[in-house]
Amino acid sequence: MKRTERLHALSEMLRRSGNRGCSAERMAREFGVSVRTVKRDLDALENSGTPIWSRPGPGGGYGLASGGSLPPVSLSPAQAVALMAAVSAASDAPYADLAAAGVRKILDVLDPRTRARADELASRVWVNTPPTSSRAIRSALEEAMAEQRVARIRYTAKDGAMTTRDVEPILFASTSGQWYLVGWCRLRDGIRWFTVSRIERASVTAMACTGHTVEEVGEPPANARPVHGR
Repeated sequence: MKRTERLHALSEMLRRSGNRGCSAERMAREFGVSVRTVKRDLDALENSGTPIWSRPGPGGGYGLASGGSLPPVSLSPAQAVALMAAVSAASDAPYADLAAAGVRKILDVLDPRTRARADELASRVWVNTPPTSSRAIRSALEEAMAEQRVARIRYTAKDGAMTTRDVEPILFASTSGQWYLVGWCRLRDGIRWFTVSRIERASVTAMACTGHTVEEVGEPPANARPVHGR
C-alpha cells in the first residue's frame, strides 16, 4: 500500500474508532508498518488539517476530533452524479484514487432517497477512458509531489531514448489530453515537462527537494487554472 492510500485508510480507521480511539501499535499491525511510521503518518494527517486528538499513557491512543467526519450533506442527484462522472472520466489524474474514495464518502452520507435517485441517474452516464499509467508509477509521483521529495524516473523520450532522471516535482499539468509531471531535472539542470505515460518506472527517494517554485515554470496558458477553482 502506497503512503497516500495508507493515509486515507488511517483516517478512516480513526473515524471508525470513534471516542474510543486507536493505539499506534494497533494501527501499525493493521497496515504492516512500524509504530514510528504510523506516528509520522499521523503527523502528516494533522499537518494537512485533519483534526486528530491524542491521549497518552496506558489505554491511550489517537482519534478523530468531533467534526472530523463528514456530516450529512445536501446535494441534488444531478450534483452527486456530476461528481461521479468527473472522477470517473479523469481516472489518470493525480490523486484520482483518493478522489474516488472521497466521492464514495460523500455518497455514503446522502439521504437514502437522494442516493437512490443519484444511483439511477448514474446508470445513464457512461464513461470509456483510455488505459492509464500504472498505479505504482502514479502513486510514486503523487507521494513525491505531496512530500516534496525527489522522484527517480526512467523516462522514454519521443525519439525512443531512455534515461534515468532525478526530478524535483513542481506541479502536475494537464493539457491536450495528456498529464505531465513538471519538475526540476537534475540531469539536465533545468525545468522539464515529462509526459506521465512515458514514465516507465518511478520511485521516491529520501532526498528533499531544494525549493523550486511554481512561478519558475512560467505563466500558465490563459485558459489554464489551478484545480482549487478560486
